[in-house]
Amino acid sequence: MISKQERARIAADTELGAGNVLHRIKEYGRPLDEPVLWTDGTWQAPDGSYPEVLTLGELYEAVETYAGFYASKGIKPRDVVGVLTASSTEFAINFMAVNSLGAIPSFANAKLRPEIAREYIRRQGASGAITDAERHETLSGELGFVVTAEDVKPAHREQLPASWPYRHDKTDPIIISHSSGTTGMPKAVPHTHETLLYAQLHRLKLSVGGSMGRLLVALPGNHNAAMSVMMFGLLLGSPVMLLSSQRGEDVLDAVQEFKPTTVFGFSGTYAQMATADLSKWDTSSIEAYYNTGDAAHEAHIRVLVGLGSHEEVGPDLKPRRVPGSVFTDGLGSSETGYSIFHNGHRPGSASFGRCIGKPMSFAQAAVLGEDGRPMPAGEVGRLGVKSPTLTPGYWNDTITWHRLRLGGYWLTGDLAYQDAEGNFYHLDRAPDAIRTREGIVFSTRTEELLLANLPELVDCTVTAIVEDGVRADWDGDGVGDAYALLQFAGAEEPADLTAWVNDVLARHGFPPITRALRMDYTDVSVGVTGKVLKRVMRERARELVARAEGL
Repeated sequence: MISKQERARIAADTELGAGNVLHRIKEYGRPLDEPVLWTDGTWQAPDGSYPEVLTLGELYEAVETYAGFYASKGIKPRDVVGVLTASSTEFAINFMAVNSLGAIPSFANAKLRPEIAREYIRRQGASGAITDAERHETLSGELGFVVTAEDVKPAHREQLPASWPYRHDKTDPIIISHSSGTTGMPKAVPHTHETLLYAQLHRLKLSVGGSMGRLLVALPGNHNAAMSVMMFGLLLGSPVMLLSSQRGEDVLDAVQEFKPTTVFGFSGTYAQMATADLSKWDTSSIEAYYNTGDAAHEAHIRVLVGLGSHEEVGPDLKPRRVPGSVFTDGLGSSETGYSIFHNGHRPGSASFGRCIGKPMSFAQAAVLGEDGRPMPAGEVGRLGVKSPTLTPGYWNDTITWHRLRLGGYWLTGDLAYQDAEGNFYHLDRAPDAIRTREGIVFSTRTEELLLANLPELVDCTVTAIVEDGVRADWDGDGVGDAYALLQFAGAEEPADLTAWVNDVLARHGFPPITRALRMDYTDVSVGVTGKVLKRVMRERARELVARAEGL
């Protein structure tokens, strides 16, 4: 990694931001023959090859070539270019190239249904788009141009405008990425030259630790967090690998091959890693994990921190290597641009129970009542945040953005409470809480408790069945029935699943569920980022009930 002197130089660079990291690094005089970016072989370079690793010079040349290509298509500052691909490296190259022209890349997840991807990119006002052969037909006829990587040729490097690269203001938008889309059409979330890199520059001013020596990015390539981590690695001078798959076993394969010190991912990926047969992979290189998006489950964290090793300072104030790794659990979103909360776990950690810790030093958070006033410790309310990393609003949708503002805070959509020490605890998403006759069942908190206390479970989903026309979530005034859908790892199952589950809930003072049912992994419906789609699982619960009753 870079020296303290180099970190100080970066911290003092007033031009540096998310839109020009590559160009500023080149200006710093970094060696152009230094390997910086590892790929998974999914990106076709302009010369037709599929490189496994790019040096700084090769990365810069690729960005120049793509920028020249877009300039030849008439792309100018403030134009929007859609990017729809399954390759994380393709997202990264386009992110840097489009930004270098002062234009704005609009990323779309390749797992979106075709009609949603097409409409989503159309709504951004995109001038054109780059995609892959599989999805070319999805966008054809909708935009000024629709191209693939095969259309970008080495000769396009000569078509750069004289003003290249564009000089960004801190308020210039540099990316539009979308929310998970768990409720339908994803929200379009822009970030600026300042907001997307703010947290990383904040961290650079502090000690980043040796665990950042080699970074595996297992976040979806279309997510702004993947671009943020990649830029952090480039600034640190740390090798970065971009992985296009978030499947647990694929990530473990990459861990064995790339030997990262730190893995970045979403909780769904960590759940799959933790429930795999870890004896099949060499995970000794791992020192740390960073989780963002939804908070991770204790049962999965405890497994993962048992892998690898990390340094800690002993009683003699000297660093020493100890068994096990560090898992930094964060709660964040596309809108926050970075995890607002961080809670660190090591082997033997006890701060679980959906504890997400305290806000980062640059952010503020509060549990709010319906009038927008902060609530006392121990009271459940809506989680609100303030942060310089926050998006300036939804692209072409100000009404949705302002509906999520309350008391000067942006509402994350989560329900939480705060303890007397100032720690925050995540309970559920507001639409997923279930009002029952016995009390409110917070689905995520209930899942957390069951996974921590019932080792026979691989995973579980708590969801509701309600009568037609009745709303029984946090904002509703009706009641419904809570169902626990359980996945087993081949272990012997109790005869009475409902009594087995409710015994655990009663011992911890949680409201009971109406019924527990077994489900297979094929019964689980997840969105494009791997999140369980609770709205779909409500219907799946009805199907499982009918199946169990032979209807």
